[in-house]
Amino acid sequence: MKNILLISQIILSVLITAVILLQAQGTGLGSTWGGGGETYHTKRGLEKVLFYLTITMIVIFAGVSLAIIMV
Repeated sequence: MKNILLISQIILSVLITAVILLQAQGTGLGSTWGGGGETYHTKRGLEKVLFYLTITMIVIFAGVSLAIIMV
C-alpha cells in the first residue's frame, strides 16, 4: 500500500510541475524579474482550467502525503 502511495506522489509531483509551468503569464526575460505585470485580466478558458486543476492536484498531493504518514 505504501509503495502505491509513494508512486502516486511522484506522479502527482511531476504533473503539478508540468501544470505550473504551463501557466506562464509573461514572455521574455522581463517578466522573469517582475516586469510585464502592468495589466490585469481575468482567467478564461484553458488558463482557468489549469488554475483549478493545479489547486485540485495540490490538495490531492497533500492528502496522499498525509496518507503516507499514517501508513
